Amino acid sequence: MKHSYLLLFLLFQISLFAQYCTNVGPTSTIDSNVESVVLSGVVGNINYAGCPGVVGLHDLTQSVNVSLNAGGTYSISIKFGTCGGNYAGAGEAWIDFDQNGNFDTYESLGTWVGTPPAPVQNWSFTVPPNSVNGLTRLRVMQREQGTIPLNPCGTYQWGSVTDFGITLTNGLNCTGYPGDDQNDAIIVGALPYTDTRSTEVCYSNQNYVYPSPDIYYYFEPNPLLAEVQVSLCGANFDTFLSVVDMNGNVVAYNDDSEDCAPQSALSFDATALGPLHIIVEGWGAFSGDYTLQISASYVGLNDTEAAAFNAYPNPSQGRLHLTPNTGAYQLLNMNGQLLQQIDTESESIFEMHNLESGVYLLKNLASGQVQKWQKI
Repeated sequence: MKHSYLLLFLLFQISLFAQYCTNVGPTSTIDSNVESVVLSGVVGNINYAGCPGVVGLHDLTQSVNVSLNAGGTYSISIKFGTCGGNYAGAGEAWIDFDQNGNFDTYESLGTWVGTPPAPVQNWSFTVPPNSVNGLTRLRVMQREQGTIPLNPCGTYQWGSVTDFGITLTNGLNCTGYPGDDQNDAIIVGALPYTDTRSTEVCYSNQNYVYPSPDIYYYFEPNPLLAEVQVSLCGANFDTFLSVVDMNGNVVAYNDDSEDCAPQSALSFDATALGPLHIIVEGWGAFSGDYTLQISASYVGLNDTEAAAFNAYPNPSQGRLHLTPNTGAYQLLNMNGQLLQQIDTESESIFEMHNLESGVYLLKNLASGQVQKWQKI
């Protein structure tokens, strides 16, 4: 409704699991080069001298680290210069405040264009007050013959690129907020599944389809699932919903559902699918509160037609009658996990009083027929 998503998802599949780009910077050590970087933090200082030049990325994140407080204002001094001849170029610096492994345009501290020798650049910046505590990076880049804005992942012949370690403190403690990326995804439990959260606090942009914060869920379809339904209907913001496999290939996505636009809802065929990530985010930069609902239909399960076997009473307080002499059954939970094997050749009444209250699946191994049975 709003845009064509083909290009977005081609980019999405490529960059879904991206980390910091490190194959960057110059192929030559001569001429244009950052000569100095100075930054004082609440703990630690950067006093960097840039010459002689270094090919590629000069990664100092393990040896140079400065702590900055969320909400604090700081000044960084950078001299864009040379280790040889004086040639025109451009310079820029970024701090990855949202810790998404990407130096975004809104994280730029300042830019420079000129020809060395040039005055030291003094830039003031404020760490976003809602920054999450943790480790991130400062990247300083100079590129001969470059133009603003610079590409923080660019490669070129002359210049330099140096990364420093930054520790953000006095911000949000998000240790109790799983789901910020695919490595800490929220595990979807038994279906139907419901989870209520907000993307406004402690979540960052990790998948790059939109700049909005996103939350990852891990879902592993079981062999009995046929179609899975996922809904964000009722959220208080314009949502975007996607389902991808472990390689980042898109299984399904939705922007505006026909039932609840501008919220999202979708369904997909789960047969023969492996583990998946369900990703909740906002359209554009939107964020807010939502309730994720996941339900499913099951292979061989038909509530409207007579079953090939009879399980009664249904619901039951624990006693289960099954049609005798129809072979073996499996009692499964709603995730398809086997709880008990049942043989009806010698008996037809089974005591299930030890089961927790809930809905279960009974599968006849001979016919493949599946039927719901509720323990109350």
